This record gives sequence, C-alpha cells and structure tokens, in this order.
Amino acid sequence: MSTAPPTEQLITADSALPPAVIQTSGLGKTYRTGFWLNQRITSLQNCSLSIYQGETFGLLGPNGAGKTTLLKTLLGIIRPTTGTAQLFGQMVGDRAVKQRLGYLPENPYFYDFLTGWEFLQYTAGLFGLSAATQQRRILQLLDLVGLSQSAAKKKQLRQYSKGMLQRIGIAQALINDPDLVFLDEPMSGLDPTGRFQVREIILALKQQGKTIFFNSHILSDVEVICDRIAILDQGELICMGRLDDLLGTANQYVVKGRGGCLSALDAWLDRLTIQGDSWRGHIKGDPYEFVSHIPRLGGQVITLQQARPTLEEFFMTKIEQRR
Repeated sequence: MSTAPPTEQLITADSALPPAVIQTSGLGKTYRTGFWLNQRITSLQNCSLSIYQGETFGLLGPNGAGKTTLLKTLLGIIRPTTGTAQLFGQMVGDRAVKQRLGYLPENPYFYDFLTGWEFLQYTAGLFGLSAATQQRRILQLLDLVGLSQSAAKKKQLRQYSKGMLQRIGIAQALINDPDLVFLDEPMSGLDPTGRFQVREIILALKQQGKTIFFNSHILSDVEVICDRIAILDQGELICMGRLDDLLGTANQYVVKGRGGCLSALDAWLDRLTIQGDSWRGHIKGDPYEFVSHIPRLGGQVITLQQARPTLEEFFMTKIEQRR
C-alpha cells in the first residue's frame, strides 16, 4: 500500500508560507493498453504535493518514473485518472490560468524554416500581445537567454545548435511573462557550457520571483538551483523537502592526510581511498580523537572538513532501497 511522502512534516506549523501555486491531492494516472485495451499501466499514483509562490522546485526520478506524466497533468495536457490538481487555486485546465503559464517540453518541435525572431513573434501572437509589446518582450528575452539579435533575425531554426534551440525554447516559454514556468529536462543534451548558461537563466528567473517547476537528470545543477526537491519512482513520490532536511546537516567529517601506517586507517575511516602515501576517507567516530591519534601512526592530517551526502548519493540510495 502506497503512502504519501513526508511532505508537510518538513514545514513547521508556524512557518510563514507564501500562497500555494501548485496543489495536488491523490493525483494518479492509469493508461489502458493492449489490442483490446484490457491492460492497465499506472504511470502516476497517490501524488500529493504543494509548491509555493517564488519556489524553484526540482522533480527527480529515473526514466519512466512518471515525471513528464505529472508535468503534463499539471499543464492540463492529459487528464488524471484519480485525484485533483490546482494551479493558483483553480482546477488545472482553466483558460485564465493558462495565460499565466510558461512551458518548455523536453523534446520541443519548432518550425524549422522560421527564424528565431519570427518564431517568438508567432508565440507572442498566441497570447494576443500587441506589436509594441512583442517587440519589447522579444528584445528583453533575447538578452536574458544570451541570443544575439543577428542570430535571431537572420538564422532559421534548422540552422541553430542544440544550445541555441534550448535558449529560444526558454524564450518562448517566457514570452507572456508567466508567473509559473514548467521546464521539462531543460539541460538535456547540452554540453557543460550550455548547462551552465541554462542554469544561469533559471537563477535569473528565480531572482525575478518566478515559480519554477522542472524535471532534470542533472543532479549537480538541481542541488545548486532548487529550494526544494521531490523524488518520483515508479509513479510514487517517495520523498520531498528542502535539501538540508533530506541530506541532513554536515555532521560527518572528511579527512585528507599523508603517510603513517596505512593498514591501520581502516579502523578509523569509511570510504578509504589511497594514492601513494596520500589517503582520504570519512571519519567513523570522534574527529578530534582521530586527529590526536594520527601522529602516533606516523601520519599527518592535511585537511579536515565537514561533509554531507551529495544529492546524487542520496538519490541512488533512495532508488536502490526500492529495488
């Protein structure tokens, strides 16, 4: 029997919370498949979460976990089988609410023979923006995403690199100046430079007070960007909260040293790695006792610092526990 993740217990009752922008309760999605449509596949089940105004929220999970299903349900692209979902206090699919949303799909399809400028004009026209407003917004967004006016006006989208397409995709998602932005794998397929640039764009949106909901496999970027995260596995939310709550405080110590009786270090250190006469590991007990003892082994401490599990380590532990 599935249980709701420890969502709200991570937030104290007396916390001054901003309004909930996204609110779901018992959300689930089941697909019928097979020749006679007599088989059922559950892509999402018992999903309950709250995302607050101004938050940057990261949804993590392995392939096929149901992340895109949840995102498309919130956007009103697909209908849930069970449960409810609200955006800005209105049921998903409300036309007035859609005016306040921006969306970048994981694999967007753009009109290849339009220039970037023409494509943004077309997108702005869908929202009924005036010509003057379109001009102003496009210039602002090209500056935000780091795309030159020359490239936007002269190059057709089929001539754009993956990074340039990702930038124009983010620009179209922001053309209506949305309050809530959905980004599905915004770093997918990008090189380290492209990932850094997209990450900087998301941080800029965060500074503007936008609420951002995004899926990503790039856990190092999520750790830098997000206020809170959730992990989805096999259609279920298995945990959710702030990184400090999930990963804990840095109550473990990592030590680097040199020399001494290397065979004796096993008794003191976890995850011990040795390169030549240098070594590194996590101290099992009292760090002060270890530091006072290491000279007796003929060794020398080079650095000693607090550490906590990375988000990647935490993620893998949670997923492996369910296998």
